[in-house]
Parts: sequence; C-alpha cells; structure tokens
Amino acid sequence: MKYHRGITVVMAGTCINLALGILYSWSVFKESIKSSIVAGGSGSFTWNLASINDPYALACLVFAFTMIPAGRAQDKFGPRVTAFTGGVLVSLGFLLIAHSVDYWVWVIGFGGLVGAGIAFGYSAATPAALKWFPPGQSGLIAGIVVSGFGLAPAYIAPLAAYLVSSHGLLQTMLYFGIAFFIALSVLATFLIAPPVDFKPAGMSDRRGNYDNSRKVREIFPHTDETPQTLLQKRQFWALWLLYFIGAGAGLMVIGNISGLAKLSMGEQAYLAVAILAIGNASGRVLTGMLSDKFGRRRVLAGVFLFQALLMFGAAYASQSSGALLVVLVATLIGFNYGANLAIFPSYAKDLWGMPHFGTHYGMLFTAWGMGGFVMIKFSEMLKAQSGSFTLSFLVAGGLLVIGVMLTFRLDDHKEAARAALWGKMKNRPQDSLRAVIPNIE
Repeated sequence: MKYHRGITVVMAGTCINLALGILYSWSVFKESIKSSIVAGGSGSFTWNLASINDPYALACLVFAFTMIPAGRAQDKFGPRVTAFTGGVLVSLGFLLIAHSVDYWVWVIGFGGLVGAGIAFGYSAATPAALKWFPPGQSGLIAGIVVSGFGLAPAYIAPLAAYLVSSHGLLQTMLYFGIAFFIALSVLATFLIAPPVDFKPAGMSDRRGNYDNSRKVREIFPHTDETPQTLLQKRQFWALWLLYFIGAGAGLMVIGNISGLAKLSMGEQAYLAVAILAIGNASGRVLTGMLSDKFGRRRVLAGVFLFQALLMFGAAYASQSSGALLVVLVATLIGFNYGANLAIFPSYAKDLWGMPHFGTHYGMLFTAWGMGGFVMIKFSEMLKAQSGSFTLSFLVAGGLLVIGVMLTFRLDDHKEAARAALWGKMKNRPQDSLRAVIPNIE
C-alpha cells in the first residue's frame, strides 16, 4: 500500500510541474510583446527590444535562488504547505501582469513573483516523490516528476497562442493566474511525505527471487551532510559549474525557439515550442533511467558531448530556412537539456542524502538560474549586435566541450556501487561488494 501511495505522490508532483512549466513558454509571450512594440499605438508595450527577455531571465534567476529558502521550507514544513505557497505566488504574479504593459510591472510580476512561486512548487514535488522509492530508482523517479515541467509547453504553448490570438495577451495572463491557483491548491493535497522511519522496499532481480532491500540500503548508506559543510566540498562546486553550463546552454535555446522558428514556420512557430517540450520531457525520463543503470557521470558526459555537437549544428540551423531542421535540432537540444534536470537531483541525493535534500538541491540549483540568466542575456546582446544567434551557439558549444572534460574529474564511489547492484556482481555476497567498493561514504 505504501508503494502505491508513492505512485500517487509521483503523479501529483508530475502534474504540479506540468503547470509550473509555463516558464518554458515565455517565447510565445515574448513574440506577442514584440509585435505590440513594433505595432505601437494606444495600450501597446513600449519596451526596449534589447530588454524584451528580461522578465524571463529574471524569473530563471529568482526561481533558482528561491529554491534555497523553498527547499528549507520543504524540509521543515513539508511538501503540501510549500507547494500551496508556490501556487499563491505564481497566481499573484500572473494577476499582476494581467493589468499592465509596464516593463517594471512585468519584471516584478513575472520575473519576481512567478519565478519565486515556481521555486516553491518545484522544490516540493521531487523530494516528496524520491522518499517513497529506493536509491536505485532515484534517476527514474526524478526524471518522471520533472518531466512534467519539460512537457508543459507541449500543451501550454498552443493554448497560450490560441488564447492570445482570441483574447489578447493581458486577458490570457488573467486566465492563467486563476487556473494556477486552483490547480496547485488541489494537487498540493496529494503531496505526502512518508513517515520518518519509512524504509523503501528494494527491487527484485529479473527472475523475481532477489530481495535486495537490505543490500540497497547498505550500498547507499544514510548520509546527513549539512548545508554548511557542502560549500567546502570540491564535488559541489564541480557539479555547480557543470549545471551552470548545461542549463544555460539549454535555456538560451528554449527562450528563443519561437523567434528562431518564426523565420521558417510563421505563425505556426509555437509548434516548435511544443515539439521541443516533448524532447525536453523525454530526455528527463530516459537519461534518469540510464543514469540509474550506467552511472550519473558516464551519462552526464555523453549528454554534454551530444549537446555540444548540437550547438555547433544549431549555428548552421539558425541561418537555415528549413523548418524541419530547426525543429529537429531544437528538439534534440531540449532532450539533452532535460537530462540535466534528472541527473543533477539524483546526483545530489546520492552524495548528500535525503534529510536536507531540499536545501542541498536548492543550493545546487542556483547554477541553473545563473546559467540561464547569463546565457539568455549574453545571447540577446550578441543577437542585437550581429543580427543572429550563430555566435551564441558557438560559444555555448565550446563551454559544453569544457564541461565534458570536467565530468571526468568527478568522483562518485556510488557510481561503482550502482554498477555492482545492477551488473554482473548482483549475486555476489555483500562482503564481496565491500571488498570491491571500500570507500563508499
């Protein structure tokens, strides 16, 4: 029965992220704002075109840094209160911008309130789900829960495009504000953390005759790393830098995909956002499963290498008029970007345990916000100067190549433990595992 309760929590967390993933649909809102600026007239937006991405960039930054207090709230008050708080903040943000075209109102409303609200909702969903399942499934469970965030634009982008064309941008923001409050208030009630003494059952082997729940707990022992000592660890900063690179490169494309696709797809450019979302979501689930089986480090290195090649390919695609090529490259970039959101929380749980997971991952997640903020602003500046995103893609590709090299400097004894659990050593006695993996923390 407890296992089934865990499935309910996973479904609720995934649905919460399906709502919060509206952040990735900014490019649809951006195009509407840009059209209003160009058209001019009474009641139109009068922003500087170079600042048009500022609310989105700030939302990414606020989202990331609010993950620290939101994670602490999740650790202290539980997922229900934290998710409900997120729903209130997101709703207030949308209701605020629904009544103004002023630049600063959108910066505060979307960049501040919506960004902070997403952090509270997001920080509540994954920890609650992970606690119900054994360590060997961390990548899969994290991937499923966060896949909702990546998949959201698949329905929000066409919905937003329809509402904007039918009712206008401001009225659409009003609808979203009301819908978010209702949805997150209901879904938050299903986020239930297991009892403190709860021990998730282990998995059986393919023949069904290997109950390894005790071995799972021994291979992945309880750790209680405090947030204060985390900042002193080389491993933390290595992961932080990798997250900065991987997230920044992906968010740069996601924030501009509608504009890139509009050259070849016209008013149907929102479809590129929706298709990219499918790649984003599938990347989270698939790479989460692969990292469970083959190890976080190996999968992360492969993702960064693939992403680097795609960025170099995107430098060509951004100059091409072929809609199919633009969508294909963007979808694969979304796939690799989504992998970050499954691998890094699993890495954090492996290394630093669950008691302070919300705070630990919140600290690591600041790299996501900094990467997005820096790369989004940087790409927009280069676009304003050169008229294209070609140079931005080349710089991002170079950073990802550096990231590939950095992954080989990561130390993760639990990666070896996971290989022992899933691979040829599965049926060896526990003392043999200890002999092969003597330094597990």
